Amino acid sequence: MSGTRRARPSPGAAITSSPWIVVSIGVIVMVVLLVVALGSARARRTYTDGAPPEPAMSLPELPVAATSAPPSSGTTPVPPVPLPESTVVLPTRSTPSRSAGATTGSRPASSSAPPPAVLVAPSAPSPVTGRYREVEAFHGGFIGEVLLVNRGDRPSGWTVTLNFERGRVTSSWVESAEQGTASFADGVFTYRSGVDLAPGASVALRFHVERSGNSGPTSCLVGATECAGR
Repeated sequence: MSGTRRARPSPGAAITSSPWIVVSIGVIVMVVLLVVALGSARARRTYTDGAPPEPAMSLPELPVAATSAPPSSGTTPVPPVPLPESTVVLPTRSTPSRSAGATTGSRPASSSAPPPAVLVAPSAPSPVTGRYREVEAFHGGFIGEVLLVNRGDRPSGWTVTLNFERGRVTSSWVESAEQGTASFADGVFTYRSGVDLAPGASVALRFHVERSGNSGPTSCLVGATECAGR
């Protein structure tokens, strides 16, 4: 029996009896195919990267329409409240009325009444009276005097006025009393007392007159009363 040879199995039977061999061959084939695919893909990428990039085309921008937000369904829009209209009242101008018989061109009657006339009571005459006399005469002039007497019951001031046509008063004074103020202009001599004259008292006003001829004063007044003695 030892000399009997055993028959050798065929290659197809060996592959069929060992499935791992089939799997290994399939894996090797897949690896080879994968390597070939990767190589072709790399070559294609290199060729693509070398080409110049195509110009980009810009599209026109479309205007965006403004959309108003819709009112919320939970709230109700409130209508505007109209404001009250203000009324401006313009003042009317009153025009003067014309009477039926008024003629054309006549002035309208004034609406305002004329102011009442103010009545001024005449001043009471001065209680001081005067008497004129010529005290001393000399060539080219004389010394005149007006003797003043207060005949009232209260102290009173006085004013003497003398008019000269051909004379000029050069100086004046009050005898034994306080002096007043004197002025001479255009032939009119005026003297105002410095103090009031007491009731019943008297005082003498004297003045130096330069004249041509023998003419004296044409008038003599104490206040509004004419002097006596002329």
